[in-house]
Amino acid sequence: MMNGIKKLNLKGHLLTAISYLIPVVCGAGFLIAIGMAFGGTSQDAIVQGKFSIWDALATMGGATLGLLPAVISTGISASIAGKPGIAPGFIIGLTAHAIGAGFIGGILGGYIAGYLAVAILKHLKVPKWAKGLMPTLIIPFLTSIIGGLIMVYIIGIPIAAFTSLLTHALNTLGSSSKLLFGGIIGVLSIVDFGGPINKTVFAFVLTLQAEKINGPITALQLVNTATPIGFGLAYFIAKVFRKNIYTTVEIEALKSAVPMGFINIVEGVIPIVMNDIVRCITAAAIGGAAGAATTMMLGADAKVPFGGILMLPTMTHPWTGAVAILVNVLVTAFAVTLLKKNVSQEDVQVEVEEDDIDLDNIEII
Repeated sequence: MMNGIKKLNLKGHLLTAISYLIPVVCGAGFLIAIGMAFGGTSQDAIVQGKFSIWDALATMGGATLGLLPAVISTGISASIAGKPGIAPGFIIGLTAHAIGAGFIGGILGGYIAGYLAVAILKHLKVPKWAKGLMPTLIIPFLTSIIGGLIMVYIIGIPIAAFTSLLTHALNTLGSSSKLLFGGIIGVLSIVDFGGPINKTVFAFVLTLQAEKINGPITALQLVNTATPIGFGLAYFIAKVFRKNIYTTVEIEALKSAVPMGFINIVEGVIPIVMNDIVRCITAAAIGGAAGAATTMMLGADAKVPFGGILMLPTMTHPWTGAVAILVNVLVTAFAVTLLKKNVSQEDVQVEVEEDDIDLDNIEII
């Protein structure tokens, strides 16, 4: 049975879909963050003459984020079945959105659409003249009608009940539970610096945001934002303690990693982390736990799932996000400074040498 589940590659298809989803989230997140930062609001419909450019940006972003169940469903289905899975994945994802099954419904709908498409492609025998219609008509139609009815009449009700139960449980968390929950999110968000663990947690907290629970995804995004900045601040704190914790190459990497952190891109510090994996991951996890726990305790509630510091204007109280970032940055910086060993002066001064270009052998034809 376990081998059969492994062959289905459920996790692999989900991670592939999330890799498709993230650019959509980033684009929509920046649109709504910029729009709301300048006073715009996400509207149900844009009526000519009754909106500003900031309303338009916020509405574009909000409309896109509202269709994430369809996006994740399409991604999973396409990962499973290829092109024949795109149309049914999109249709069943929209169905999940329409019946209120949300992001969880979109994920399950993607698996249903993908495996149904594969089954129909494998087992349905059609005349030779109809084979060309399989990917464009027969598979999308049959998969959509079967999968859509399964979504509406079979799995929609239990998904809605589970979502309601989860929402109630998270909304009634006490202070100590919020600290623990936030700490767990913070650690898992950063231990692989944007890798599979981060993406799995992202899918979970995005599910919660679809149910208007914004704290967990805010915690994840603020940890991603603060960690590279914390690594940069560690350089200056180390100087105060007369320590050299980075080589010249790592210092150069920081010059791009820190600005990337401000817009919520954490991968810039990976070259530094790879040189001292255990200490850097430990420091990042300590800082992430502190920052995420602070986020949950203060109730930072960004309305968008991406944007770095651009998320702050979308919060009910932007200062809560700023404080959480500050805590995360400071704790990360001090942890990096204390945990990393002193780098020798020779290593600090190592420069990456580039080969000189030999122009003598160039021929002009």
